[in-house]
Formats: sequence, structure tokens, C-alpha cells
Amino acid sequence: MTQTSLDLPSPDGQPSVPPQTHRGPRVFDRFSERSLESLALGVGAASFVVVALVAMIAFRFQPAPISGPGSVGQFAAIAAGVVAFLAVIGGRILAHRQGAHRRLNPLDYLDVAALAFAHAVIALLGWTLLAVILEDAFIGAEVFPLAVLILAGATSAMTAYLAFYSATHMDLQLLAVVLAVFLVFGVLASMLTASDPSWWKDNLSALGMSSNVSAFAFNITIIVAGFLVTTLARYSTRGIPTLNPKGIGRVRATLIVVGVFLGMVGIFPVDRFFALHTSVASGMVVAFGVLVIALPRWIPSMPKAFVALGWLFLAVTLLLAMFFFVGYYTLTAVELVAGILVFTWIVLFIRNAAALAQDARHEPSAG
Repeated sequence: MTQTSLDLPSPDGQPSVPPQTHRGPRVFDRFSERSLESLALGVGAASFVVVALVAMIAFRFQPAPISGPGSVGQFAAIAAGVVAFLAVIGGRILAHRQGAHRRLNPLDYLDVAALAFAHAVIALLGWTLLAVILEDAFIGAEVFPLAVLILAGATSAMTAYLAFYSATHMDLQLLAVVLAVFLVFGVLASMLTASDPSWWKDNLSALGMSSNVSAFAFNITIIVAGFLVTTLARYSTRGIPTLNPKGIGRVRATLIVVGVFLGMVGIFPVDRFFALHTSVASGMVVAFGVLVIALPRWIPSMPKAFVALGWLFLAVTLLLAMFFFVGYYTLTAVELVAGILVFTWIVLFIRNAAALAQDARHEPSAG
């Protein structure tokens, strides 16, 4: 067996490691979990020292506000984003060298870059949000010089530890969680920093219409999320048992279409490419509908409860669309609810696909 670039489950559902290492950790074939834990702690400790030293130079051992320009919160968030990006890349390189013994192709590098970027954005926006909340809790307070160094270093240390652990233990379900959190954080940040406070009266795509940082954040979030969906599509459809030999390929292709169209929504802003933007956004919904309707035929073994849930999600989406056409709902509300339903379905699909693969592995032994 060959191993995937992200060290995700192989077609038989098990991590692709040599047979003699099946009892070892999921990712590495020469590292124990204790070694991984020690590496993660070492990465966190190194991040603490480096970021604390940089903070000493940046703040000149002076007090700083909690959030806002020139604050410890802003510095810590940016540093955490950089640290998360580097930790994920380092973790993925280590995972490949200790697991998959083949040359990476360009698509593999894009997978790793998108994964690292998603972790960086989650860290940046998460710590920024926490700093804003603390600023509202401690109005007018300043952080003492020593506390500035400790807080900045500790923030980066925790981020580096979690990012490195995530990178070295990546599987489909964790990747789905990263995608969901990344998408929520990115869109929420765009909403909070939008230059037009009335953007919601138009549609969700209005967040990407201007040329400021908010629009860039929205568009790049959608583009990277689309790429992560295609990554999930390529890996989640491996090892699913089905009586339809062509069904798995069709499911994979349809999911890839959803991801590609989602990315194109961010590539082509609605104010400059209205027809193309609208076409790919509509095509994404159509592809999702085709996938939900054809899933029982493509993968007959898919649980009936999940199939019924997909029909329910599709019916709710169509109902909300009708509400929009009669003027009862805004387009923004329809897009938000539909987006949540689609991504919830994708996450649940990954879990159900993994359950099917696991049951298929146990069938021979049960006989």
C-alpha cells in the first residue's frame, strides 16, 4: 500500500503504514506517541522563547494595551498565525518523511499549504477575538512589560503545540473540523470588519465586493475552503464499499465540483463578475442537490437515516429559496442557512463514509 500525502486513511480504512507498525501510532512508523508529545512540547517551548524575545524588541519592555493597534493582543495574534503556519508545515513534512516514502507532487504541496493557511487563520482570528473580549472586560487597563512577554510567548507556545499535534495526527474527521472552524472564523471576521455596515441587505457575496482587507479576507477564505473541500472529496471517498462500481467515482467527482465552484465564488467577486459568480454559486447548489438525490444509487449501503437527512437539508434549502423569491427572506439569510446545511452534510458524510469502511473491514472476521 502507498500512503497519501496527508497520511489519511488508505483505501482499506487503515493508516497506510508498513504491516509491522499497525500497532504503533497512526502517523509515524518510527515515532511513539510519547515521542510525538515530546516533539510537540519542544515546538511549543521554542515558540515561547522566540516570540518572547521578539516581543521584547517590539515593545521595548514597555506596557501595552490589550487589543487594538500596537497592542499585545494584536502582536500575539499575528505571531500565533505565523507559528501555526510553520508548525503545520513542519509537522506535515515530518509525517511524510516518517510515513509515506514517495515523492510529493504539486497537488500534495497545495494540500499542505492550504492546511497550514487554515490553521494560521484560525489562530490569528481566534486570539484576536479573545483580545477584543478581554479589552471589553478590562476597560482602560494596560499590560505590564513582563506580562507582555509572558502572554505573547504563552500564546504562541500553545498555538504551536496544538498546530503541530494537529498536523501529525491529521485524519479525515479532524480535517473536516479544521475546514468548518476555518470557514466560520474567516466569514465572521469579514462580517465584523466590513466597510459597509449594511452589506447583509444585499447578499453574503457582498462581503467580497470591496477592495479592502475585509473583502480580501472573505474571498481568500472561500477560495481556501473550496480547496479543502476538494481535498476531503479525494480522501473521504476511498475505501467505501458499494455495489455500484462507478458510484464512488461519481460521488468524488460531484464533491470536487462543489469544492471547485466554492473556490470560484471567491475568485470571481460578484461586483466584477456577476454572471460568472452567480453561475458557479448556483452550480454549487445544483451539484449538492444531484449528490443528495443520487447518493442512494451511487452508494446503496449508505445509512438510510443519513440519506433522509440529506433530503431534509435539500428541502429546507429549496423552501428558503422560495421564501426569498416571494420577498419573505433576504438572500443573505438563504445563503447563510444553505451554507451551514451543505457543510454540515459534508462533515456527516465523512463520518458515515468512515463508518461504512470500518464495518467493511470487520465483516470477514465476523464470518
